[in-house]
Amino acid sequence: METVIRINDAVNNFAWGTFGLFLLLGTGLICTVITGFFQITHVVHWVKNTFGIMNGKGRIINDAGALSQRRAFWTSLCATIGTGNIAGVATAICMGGPGAVFWMWVAAFFGMMVKYSENLLGMYYRRRNIEGAWSGGPMYYLQDGLGSMKHCKRLGKILGILFCVFTALASFGIGNMAQINKITLNVEAAFLAGKDTGEYIGIPNAEWAIGLVLLAATAVIILGGYRRMTAVSELLVPYMSFFYAVGCIIVIMMNIRGIPAVFAAIFRFALGPSAIKGGAAGSAVALALNTIKNGCKRGVFSNEAGLGSSVMVHSTSCVREPVHQGLWGIAEVFLDTMVICTITAVVILNSGFIDLETGLAKEGVNDATLVTQAFGAHFGKPGEWFVVLAITLFAFTTVLGWSYYGAKVTEYLFGVTMGKLYRFLFVGLILFGAVMESNLAWDISDTFNGLMMIPNLIGLVAQIPLIIRLTKNYTDRKIKGKNVDAILSYDADIQKEALRAVLKGAD
Repeated sequence: METVIRINDAVNNFAWGTFGLFLLLGTGLICTVITGFFQITHVVHWVKNTFGIMNGKGRIINDAGALSQRRAFWTSLCATIGTGNIAGVATAICMGGPGAVFWMWVAAFFGMMVKYSENLLGMYYRRRNIEGAWSGGPMYYLQDGLGSMKHCKRLGKILGILFCVFTALASFGIGNMAQINKITLNVEAAFLAGKDTGEYIGIPNAEWAIGLVLLAATAVIILGGYRRMTAVSELLVPYMSFFYAVGCIIVIMMNIRGIPAVFAAIFRFALGPSAIKGGAAGSAVALALNTIKNGCKRGVFSNEAGLGSSVMVHSTSCVREPVHQGLWGIAEVFLDTMVICTITAVVILNSGFIDLETGLAKEGVNDATLVTQAFGAHFGKPGEWFVVLAITLFAFTTVLGWSYYGAKVTEYLFGVTMGKLYRFLFVGLILFGAVMESNLAWDISDTFNGLMMIPNLIGLVAQIPLIIRLTKNYTDRKIKGKNVDAILSYDADIQKEALRAVLKGAD
């Protein structure tokens, strides 16, 4: 076990160290510059064509193998909005100080255009599987995009396979057992603390019971097919996000006088200055790197920009325009990090559990229960139960979303049949998640997330010219009103089909 931990730490330091962060932020900066800071210069356009059509054009458009724009959006958020929005933010602040929030914003700002680019390429290189459903994702734009370049055919295929392997492994960890374990621990702490439920083979009966309930609920949804899973996502994600946001805003309003001090601390500690006191070791440079690393790392953990995972859901949209689906990627990161993570951070920093003068968590503070403590300080036990329910729903929907990611990469590697069998294995592992020790599982999952990011970002950087070309083509037609031919797919047949739909005004 010690050997496993050492190996994992070494790989994690590579994936999330200077190289990984440089690749992530560098790719985000490049994608932002080449699109002319699209997330700012065309903010009205992307808001109007995402949030603005939630109750209208976001519905299905004559495509039995596709999801409506709205359902694809909520399904992608199913895995994106998760424990990272609560526990992940608390961890970033406890480990990197208030300044980590600033770097979460930076990662999200550039991450908007990373996810835009991921979705754009995912749509451009998608194809139908043998059942007529759309399949897309980094493995396809690595294979057919990077692989189409001179001397890169084998490289593109290898990177596509590596992405799938890392995603499949991450789906069992961060997308399954780690989330289930988080639910189990929170339910036990909130409702069963101090109660003796007995044991079976050394494991509390409560954990077995919680695991069996979660296994049954997940099996009913996941084994019922992709359509059932997306329908549940569309039902759960909007409401759980809304009520959690309302709860946070109420807490913030109860402490509104402390808001200026909170934002002052965020910017003051953004570069991890030597002003951080109370026993923090290392130079100002080391502290700065720690702050940046934790902010960016937890930001990506929350919004998944750079991982390429949610592209697999976005690629099933009924949209024909690749750039249009890219707009939903911008909206996804904005809602996840700029809204939900930000209000969580304000609640934490305004709770009194973080010393805004030193930037350090006060003695006895546990990042895993920090948000729960903040709500409990205002509303007592009901406040704690509210956070436990939020974490449970967020973690549960994350499990649903990652079950799809794992199935799609398995389909790519071994075919549609194996993709279906994967779901049974995924469901079976839920019980193990409820009864296992959590720390190592989270650490290993974190590493696989970082490893997923590397081939995906290489694929994006290699196809910068295509991203520029598709973005310019779209803005010329849709924003500047020029009469130019639409570029919609790498495949001639799909291009013709999509072009007919666009000309009819279906997209």
